[in-house]
Amino acid sequence: MNESVSLKQKLIITIVKKGVAKIIIKASKQAGAEGATVLFGTGTGVHEAKRIFFLDMDPEKEVVFTLTTKEALNQILDAIVGAGKLNKPGNGITFVIDIKKTAGIVHLLRKNA
Repeated sequence: MNESVSLKQKLIITIVKKGVAKIIIKASKQAGAEGATVLFGTGTGVHEAKRIFFLDMDPEKEVVFTLTTKEALNQILDAIVGAGKLNKPGNGITFVIDIKKTAGIVHLLRKNA
C-alpha cells in the first residue's frame, strides 16, 4: 500500500488568460506556496468569445493547480486574486477544493513524521 498523507490540504484552481500563470505562480510562492502545476485549455465563457474573419475564436487559457495547507490557504488565495486582478470581470476565476488524501508528497511525509 502506498503511503499517503492526510493534512487537510486544499487545492486552489485558477483559470486565467494565456501568459498570466507566471504572475499567479510568482505571487503564490511569495505568499507561501511551494509550487504549482499549469495545464493549458480553451475558454468558452461570456467574456472570452472573439470574432476574427467571421469565425468565433476561443482564447487560450492557463489552469494553475496550487496544493496548499488549510493554514496557508487564505494568504495564498489573496495573493492569487490580487496578482491576477480576479476581482475584475474577464480576468479569470479561482476556487478551492478540499483534498481528503494525497500521495507522492514525500517531503511532507518526512516533515510531519
